[in-house]
Parts: sequence; structure tokens; C-alpha cells
Amino acid sequence: HEAIVHPALVLHPGPVRVAIIGGGEGSALREVLRHKGVKKAVMIDLDKAVVDCAREYLAPFHQGAFSDPRTELLYQDGRRYLEEVKEPFDVIIIDLTCPTEGGPSYLLFTEEFYRLVRKRLTDQGILALQADTTSLVALNTYTTITRTLKEAFPRVFPYAAFVPSYAMLWGFCLAAQGLDPRDLGPGEVDKRISQRVQGELRYYDGITHQAIFNLPKYLREAIKKQTTVNRDNSPLKEKYPGFKEK
Repeated sequence: HEAIVHPALVLHPGPVRVAIIGGGEGSALREVLRHKGVKKAVMIDLDKAVVDCAREYLAPFHQGAFSDPRTELLYQDGRRYLEEVKEPFDVIIIDLTCPTEGGPSYLLFTEEFYRLVRKRLTDQGILALQADTTSLVALNTYTTITRTLKEAFPRVFPYAAFVPSYAMLWGFCLAAQGLDPRDLGPGEVDKRISQRVQGELRYYDGITHQAIFNLPKYLREAIKKQTTVNRDNSPLKEKYPGFKEK
């Protein structure tokens, strides 16, 4: 969750309003609220029962973030929320389940959705999202998401971080109007963290920032070869053996 939150919030010159689509256990919200300059964090999750369960049983994950006075919790479809909301955000974080067949989130990975997200960002606004595995044998979702983002945003930066609980390198993407995370050197990243972030980070710092945006060769080549753009009329759906959609 440090990997999905901090690269975007540190890159932005001064994030004040942040939206999180998904993130039901509260960990992304926890990391957003570590930024002292954030005045409002809106978390939109489809399933109130998940949040209620997390609130009761997963305190080490959310660490009280649901009760922070800057938090606004909404239980509704994230896409519908962005269609209706009027005020723009400095950063939007999409922390959803993968676009699985029969799942609730596959229409939140399309070009149409990403264009909607861009409309709800400020001029220097940034989108960050989890983008599926970077496993050598399962690259289609990650590369398709990256390719699709390029249809909606002028600047797209795929990155990856090792997630211990997954025991693998996991894919993320950052999309921006004009800012470039590669312009931030290690010293500037560390300076912004020290000025903006409360508490000690365990994963992300200036050196980590340089590392995560320098992908392995196999990933760079796979992204370059991908031509598929994910759209509403033919959305990407990950399929699992034996699954039958109702």
C-alpha cells in the first residue's frame, strides 16, 4: 500500500483532495492520511460489509483511518460516483480487485473509465492503480491496462513492487497530465517525505522510487508489444478454470 499511494502523492506538488476507489480494508486510506497536507480523503467502496468487517477485525491494516475526521466513506459503485461528483481531486487511487470474469470491477479498467477519471482530476492531478501481476506467464492484464491508460492520459508510467504477501513482483501504474516521476531524484523524494509524511515508511523512499520505475527487460518488451485497448464494449475479463458466470 505504500507502493500504490506514496509515489503519486509525493510526485504531486501539494495534494489536498484524494479519492480512493475500492480499498475496503483501509490500508490505502491509512497511507493517504499519513500526508499532513491532505484535507479530505474520500473512499468509495461497493461493499459496506467488507469495510465493517475490516473495521472490526483488521485494525493493524486500517489503524483507525476510517475514523479520521478527514475521511469520507461512501458505499456505492466507484464509476457512478465519478460520473456524478463535481469537485476535482488532486490524486485518485484505484485499489480494486482484478478484472475477473463475473467480478464487480472489470468495467473500471477500460478506456472509457480512465477518461472519466482524467476529467475528475485537477490540472496536475495524478492517477495511481494496482494493475495485476507481472508474472512472466501472466502478463496480458498488466500490459493491456498500461496500453489502455495511454489512450486516456498523455503520460503513463508503469512500475512494479515486490509484495511479500503475494510472494511476487506486482504491477502498478501511474498516469499524469504532465508530471513525470522520473524527474524526482532520491534526495528530492526523501525531502518531500520528511516534510509531508507522518511516521516512518517501511518500503518507500528515494532509492526505492528510482527502482520501482525501472522495470525488468521482459516487462518493458511485453508492454511495447501490447496493442490491445480495453473498452466497455469488449472488456478484459480474467478467466479461471471451472468458473461459470451466472
